[in-house]
Amino acid sequence: MPAPEGSSRGNLKVYLGYAAGVGKTFQMLQDASATAQQGNDVVVAYFEPHERPDTIAQIQGLELVPHRKIQYRGRTFEEMDTDAVLRRKPKIALVDELAHTNIPGSERPKRWEDVQLLLEARIEVWTTMNVQHIESLNDQIWQITGIQVRETVPDWVVRQAAEIVAVDVTPEALLNRMKRGAIYKPEMVQKALTGFFKGSNLGALRELTLRQAAHEVDLRQFAFDENSGFQVPRIPEPRGGQTRVEPPKERILIHITADPSSAMLIRRGRRVADYLQADCLALFVHNTPKIGDLPTAEREAVEKHLRFARSLRIETLVRSGKDVPQTVVDFARRNQVSQIFVARSRRRLYERLFGKDYSEAIVRGAHDLQVTVVADRRRRHGF
Repeated sequence: MPAPEGSSRGNLKVYLGYAAGVGKTFQMLQDASATAQQGNDVVVAYFEPHERPDTIAQIQGLELVPHRKIQYRGRTFEEMDTDAVLRRKPKIALVDELAHTNIPGSERPKRWEDVQLLLEARIEVWTTMNVQHIESLNDQIWQITGIQVRETVPDWVVRQAAEIVAVDVTPEALLNRMKRGAIYKPEMVQKALTGFFKGSNLGALRELTLRQAAHEVDLRQFAFDENSGFQVPRIPEPRGGQTRVEPPKERILIHITADPSSAMLIRRGRRVADYLQADCLALFVHNTPKIGDLPTAEREAVEKHLRFARSLRIETLVRSGKDVPQTVVDFARRNQVSQIFVARSRRRLYERLFGKDYSEAIVRGAHDLQVTVVADRRRRHGF
């Protein structure tokens, strides 16, 4: 897909799968070989072979930028040499495993941050990732698999993609690959089959991946705003004498508290906002003179949630008010919020009686607004 007119960035192409071994890297390398044969300048910026012969064979004939070697705790690790790729400046750079966390000592903590630099240098990037690494799906993945995925990519990064390629095989075919040792080493196969690679998990993840890919296709009718990280409608310029009328913009407000359930709420609100192409705000209200007057543990938890919201390109706000629920509702009315997201936490009754659970009061006070109460079904192990 061509870059938008006047774009100062390279295009991003994401090969999306539902589990290791579906063939994302294989497909990316195969497509890259074809485009290189057409005369396009392609390099492999980072490649993780996982000792899979079929995948390794696909790299033949492609230029590989040597990896950067980093010493950490007495071992040598290999990471993408982003500076070397920038100096080489190809037309297309292939970057395997977008969600990867770089080893300590790297300039940037996440590989997707390295990819941003390549895109800013007008290098087109093709990359791979699995659906479980999309940040807003983190809670759903935990509910499906019982496994908390630690390495995630913010949704706004995926939204930048000019093209999403869903790489799909049936769960039966994937399990056959697993059993014959084409994905993991033999000693790891049984553990995988009884864990993440259970048939029920794979079916649900495959369905989620196909739905996500379809959703991304729908969003391609919207342009990506590089400054905000949000999608904006592609509305044709009006012809002479016509007035362009834009539809009213939905606004979603996420009520943040110190409770761990705020992480889940932020993901849910961000995802719904993306589906609705809505503005997304996150609000914390304290009933102390200053936020610094909160107990240390509460303040640190709130600041953690606010940072997390900002990482997902959500506008964050902090307000003071003696009546927290009423302050939230008044803010929503003043700012044309169409929907408030609040969490129904699993706090014990005596904690709720002491006024720390505001969801019911917000629902009562916002009778003229839509309020979505989201139950927290996650274990209490943070995010």
